[in-house]
Amino acid sequence: MTPARRIYADYNATAPLRSEAKVAIASALDMTGNPSSVHAEGRKARTLVEGARETVAAAIGACRDDIAFTGGGTEAVGAPLRAAVLFGNVSLLISPIEHDAVASHASRDDHHSWFVAADGVVDLDSLKADVARTVRQGLRPLVSLMLVNNETGVIQPVTEAAEIVHAAGGLIHCDAIQALGKIDVSIIDLDVDYLSLSAHKIGGPHGVGALYVKPGAPFRAVQTGGGQEFGRRAGTENVAGVVGFGAALEAALHGIAGYRALASHRDRMESRLKAVAQTLQVHGGTAPRIAGVSCIGIEGLPSETQIMGLDLAGFALSAGSACSSGKVKPSRVLTAMGLSDTAARSSIRASFGWNSTPGEFEALADAWIKMAARARPQLVNSNADANA
Repeated sequence: MTPARRIYADYNATAPLRSEAKVAIASALDMTGNPSSVHAEGRKARTLVEGARETVAAAIGACRDDIAFTGGGTEAVGAPLRAAVLFGNVSLLISPIEHDAVASHASRDDHHSWFVAADGVVDLDSLKADVARTVRQGLRPLVSLMLVNNETGVIQPVTEAAEIVHAAGGLIHCDAIQALGKIDVSIIDLDVDYLSLSAHKIGGPHGVGALYVKPGAPFRAVQTGGGQEFGRRAGTENVAGVVGFGAALEAALHGIAGYRALASHRDRMESRLKAVAQTLQVHGGTAPRIAGVSCIGIEGLPSETQIMGLDLAGFALSAGSACSSGKVKPSRVLTAMGLSDTAARSSIRASFGWNSTPGEFEALADAWIKMAARARPQLVNSNADANA
């Protein structure tokens, strides 16, 4: 039976819009003025855009002039990858766990032998070998490594990767979209050349992203026209969206301690599930993870069965990246971690965030145990869970 209130556990796909962002967006929509116009209305719009730019820059320790707003996270990821390759003599190296927004830019030859360990953390020795091989070929390596994986929540060693890449004269891009507002994101500590962000993962509006370009890093605007965003992305700025991004980011940073506190509730939920289903796996569970993500799987219980059963019970979660929903092929991320196709097709992701409560973790555990007991009773022992 569907509960009176649905429980949303798909924050990694998109987070609910924060009230602070909603108020800021509504206020901006009441304005008239192009940020590029010099009259009073234009200057007022420009002031709002620059205020949000300052917020984004300060959040990652950057200078405001190094931040360009984009039409979303996918554009913020793709722009530096396309731009750097335009300069020629560059070989793109990506990890096997990158989001499709990155992977779509890589050819088969770009992957080489770089791999990821069973815990979901990329292997730096294989990265170092790939970088060295690329240099021997007379090419400059451009490495793209995400800070937090969107499916497992595992935190990646970007700082260490940057040291390897820069020692070889290469460039490094970081997709920090799933990290912003959840862990510290510092371009000083990460030492990356490009960094991509998105608003709707932290409770901001859809269709707004931001790109950091390190001074001196090669970049050429792919979208040209009016020269907005310091010449990095032409087109009139989405004032309302940008303002909503800034407001959501301020709220996320203010509440980051509360987000981190979700880890204990996530861990308790996973412990309950493992107690009743001993073959259940927590993918990435032994590696450092962000607090609100749990990627679990149990062979013999297809992800579609789990998702549909939990949806009927009033829970919204997913089987991986929202950008890959509807595809029947197994997750690239999980198979890269060594899972079989069957195991990968039996995995789901629950992701919680700024509006989640401790009781929601307990409720999801209750619902999963009941769903699994009905769908595959041979796989679970409900009596093993004192709270079931």
